[in-house]
Amino acid sequence: QVQLVESGGGLVQAGASLRLSCAASGRTLSTTNMGWFRQAPGKEREFVGYTPWIGPDTYADSVKGRFTISRDNAKNTMYLQMNSLKPEDTATYYCATHNRGTVYGTGSYNYWGQGTQVTVSS
Repeated sequence: QVQLVESGGGLVQAGASLRLSCAASGRTLSTTNMGWFRQAPGKEREFVGYTPWIGPDTYADSVKGRFTISRDNAKNTMYLQMNSLKPEDTATYYCATHNRGTVYGTGSYNYWGQGTQVTVSS
């Protein structure tokens, strides 16, 4: 059974940075395509970024240049480094394993974490 656990969220001011973690068990992340999504209250879950185990990462236009995905294979953990945070980045952030299909749609991912809350004050 694959389990994903996100952590690292919190309350920060605009312009600050946070690093989210996604720790995995039951699956080796080094050979797994992974994604980050976020969901703000009253809104649909939206794509943030995608990292294949081989190849370049893909980011949503809204976070490109500010957010970066990385992995620590020894810890079987993926990270989302978020810089220059804005109030519109406020959401619950989720990591997920990509199964098949478009990297932008939630239906393409089969295992999800429980999410970690990020709140950015202005």
